[in-house]
Amino acid sequence: MSELDRREFLEIAGSGIFVFISAMFLPQTAPAQEPTRLPLRLEYPKDWSAYLRVGADGRVTCFVGKVEMGQGAMTALPQLVAEELDVPLSSVEIVMGDTELCPWDIGTFGSLTIRQFGPVLRAAAAEARAVLLELASERLEAPAERLQVQEGVVFDTARPQNKVTYSELAGGRRVERSIKVAPEPRKAGFKVIGTSAPRRDALAKVTGAAEYAGDMRLPGMMHARILRPPAHGLKLKSVETSGAESIPGVRVVREGEMVAVLHERPDLADKALGLVKARFQGPTMAVDDTTIFDHIETHAPEARLVAQSGDLEEGKRKASQVFTERYLNSYVAHAPIETHSALAKIQDGRVTVWASTQAPFIVRTQVAQALGLEPSKVRVITPFVGGGFGGKTMAPQAVEAARLARIIGRPVQVVWDRAEEFFFDTFRPASVVKIRSGLTKENEIAFWDYEVICAGDREAKQFYDVEHQRTVARGGWQGSQPEGLHPFGVGPWRAPSVNTNTFARESHIDIMASKAGIDPLEFRLSHLSDRRMVRVLKAAAQAFGWVPGSAPSGRGVGVACALYLGTYVATMAELQVEKPSGRVKVKRVVCAQDMGLVVNPEGARQQMEGCITMGLGYALSEEVKFKGGQVLTKNFDSYEIPRFSWLPKIETVIVEAPEEPAQGCGEPPIVCMGAVLANAIFDQTGARVKQLPMTPERIKRAMAKT
Repeated sequence: MSELDRREFLEIAGSGIFVFISAMFLPQTAPAQEPTRLPLRLEYPKDWSAYLRVGADGRVTCFVGKVEMGQGAMTALPQLVAEELDVPLSSVEIVMGDTELCPWDIGTFGSLTIRQFGPVLRAAAAEARAVLLELASERLEAPAERLQVQEGVVFDTARPQNKVTYSELAGGRRVERSIKVAPEPRKAGFKVIGTSAPRRDALAKVTGAAEYAGDMRLPGMMHARILRPPAHGLKLKSVETSGAESIPGVRVVREGEMVAVLHERPDLADKALGLVKARFQGPTMAVDDTTIFDHIETHAPEARLVAQSGDLEEGKRKASQVFTERYLNSYVAHAPIETHSALAKIQDGRVTVWASTQAPFIVRTQVAQALGLEPSKVRVITPFVGGGFGGKTMAPQAVEAARLARIIGRPVQVVWDRAEEFFFDTFRPASVVKIRSGLTKENEIAFWDYEVICAGDREAKQFYDVEHQRTVARGGWQGSQPEGLHPFGVGPWRAPSVNTNTFARESHIDIMASKAGIDPLEFRLSHLSDRRMVRVLKAAAQAFGWVPGSAPSGRGVGVACALYLGTYVATMAELQVEKPSGRVKVKRVVCAQDMGLVVNPEGARQQMEGCITMGLGYALSEEVKFKGGQVLTKNFDSYEIPRFSWLPKIETVIVEAPEEPAQGCGEPPIVCMGAVLANAIFDQTGARVKQLPMTPERIKRAMAKT
């Protein structure tokens, strides 16, 4: 956009009439997203051979619809296969996110990979082992119960020299045999599960050899730049492309609302886009990042009951002190380092798309629908994904690339720039949580009345022991919200709902503990009977060296705990608030987590460290600025993500629970970060900050009130 165009836009935006700019087109694909309710039962194929092949060379290939975006799945999933098949881990290869080769999968989100897909893959491998033993029994003429497996070699325990390998049994062919009563995966005696196998993607990523969708190149490929509106809600009225067309080699495409310029060189495609003159029209929304909270309170749907027990009125009668608070959470972007990228090629009526996405099978359907093809004519291949966090469940850039490839008859690559990434992101929704609670004369929680607006109700239900309680929710984080509730798209953000709900609940628990003059850890423990939650709190306290004391103590220490889809988390932190500036220096974070059976402990610790690092951002700085439908945040100069210089000393504690089913790890450790830092800020300063992010300005305002 030129300077003149920007000025025109700012001058005219307030009147809501016409806007002149030099860019853009808004994808028309309605974003489907991570389901609000994660499915209890996924429709995975039941044939084990859909997931596993034994090659003639003895190597095992594992096919999964999950993708690798930094969470370590390409290491942990082969560990499950190696364990159940009794083969060396080094012999297991993995193919991920290729819709032509891999069985269907709903997508990589919601901490589902180990928690829900893991049992499916283990069951497939367990059945494969049983089938191979059956084949070996026939080959060796020995009863199956007399056979044992060691590193892919089946031998007769009565005659150890009588043996056969998996590769000799399978011969590189697809084995179409099943077991009538499939065996259960192992429950103990693990050899591979529970070991810290090195990450398979580490070397490629630290050396720069890893390839992402934006790194792909094909002969004849053109780079596309697409016209976008300056604000959400505007429609294209007119466009002038003669300037762009004057550049040798440029192609200009217009199809419906889409206007794109393409060139073999990306810099010339950029130049051509800058020469496009466009005119947009549409209504102007009055809401901005300061008025959004009152707006969503007014426009959110009616409340729905999430959980209730006891009698709130009776609880209120028992209360000697009542606490009423309102907690706010601004819009937060996913801000992945890799922007949405895709390369599309069409040949002989078949479409191949290399896409940066968390859900290749959903993208396959979207591309097929956009081009009017059967899904079987579309193949989506997912290279490494450079961060998703819920923001790449969909891949509208893949649809754009496929449409353009069909129009010009050449491969087309679409790579969003940073401004497009912020503009089209589906933000974690701005939200409000209102809590009213009470304490008895004995400092027990008398009642708990909780209302969450727009954040969603995941893990909103109270887990502390409170007899009289109610939780209601209005709206949610899913994209299908009432028209006009949000000025742009919202969607899942790492641990949807739970960051906001944990911030509000754990801040409010701390407020009551402080008022009661009780140590915040002691107050929590006195209201908990869930042994696993008690255990993670005590584990965190032991590692942290928690010294009891009521807040504010001036020390700058805080505690928070949470439950996320079966994983228990407790976090403690120590920080220093620079009072003149309001800036926070986090010195130390200890996180204890019970996630049941742990497949790769070092991988789990890496996820915990990553979550704590990312959590610093939503807690202290990350906030999307906007005015009406115009997203003012366009790059990292105005959207501050955590830097290495911010990092505290991070200590992780994995609370052993191998008897429990494996749960998720990629999201739970982040959910306490807002609350634990808010509580630590209060502990040092006596100032309670009730809006995320807790920017220096907000901290200073809170301190001024003390």
